[in-house]
Amino acid sequence: MASADTQEPAETSALPDYVLDADAVLKDANIIWRYGKAPDYSRTRQMWVETKSQSHPAQSLPDLVEKLVKNWEIEASHKLDLADWRTIDGEANYTVSVNGGPPMSAQHMVNVGTYNALISPSEFYCPARASFDDSHKTFKSMMPTFAWEVLDVYSGPPKVAFKWRHWGEMKGDYVGVNDKGETVTIKAHGGRLEIQGVAAAEVNEKLQLQKVEIFFDPQALFRQMAPDGKTGVSKVKAEA
Repeated sequence: MASADTQEPAETSALPDYVLDADAVLKDANIIWRYGKAPDYSRTRQMWVETKSQSHPAQSLPDLVEKLVKNWEIEASHKLDLADWRTIDGEANYTVSVNGGPPMSAQHMVNVGTYNALISPSEFYCPARASFDDSHKTFKSMMPTFAWEVLDVYSGPPKVAFKWRHWGEMKGDYVGVNDKGETVTIKAHGGRLEIQGVAAAEVNEKLQLQKVEIFFDPQALFRQMAPDGKTGVSKVKAEA
């Protein structure tokens, strides 16, 4: 099957900034940011530069998709007012689903956070038992930078299908609450953690997301944190 990587670069003047600059929405003015100011992605971007597996030509379809998704993640994690989101086709025309599950709204992701929206309950973690702040503390303390890249794009707008990679290093201990209400601790091993998946997205003429379907194994990350399922893992039942 031919890859969409072979497509010619698009005309820059006809494209929105959020597909040309991975940090475009960080420069938006008069935004209500979750923590009072625009977040700093410099360490994650540097890790991406140093350890990415792909180097897509500027303004090629994979490059445009990669930058769109990075700006979407910034908005989903840090912009509290949906009216400020520029990467989606309005709240009423946008949904995201995971592994064939029910569609979720943008407001749901604002409320619970990207980790809780995308990860399913397991013996290691339970999104229903963690707030937005809890989830970010759990994963960012364990893995301070979590880079993302597009590996391949299989079809272009208006229906974009692509394969992606998300990776980081386990530099801190993992501490989370699982589906039984137990506090789970996994000692840091300092090694690489990586997940891959595919996604299918419908976009409008402005390349804004309308319907996003994500498919991946959410437990793959935890299996790499504790390769044998036991070493370095402790579970303590939370007090009632």
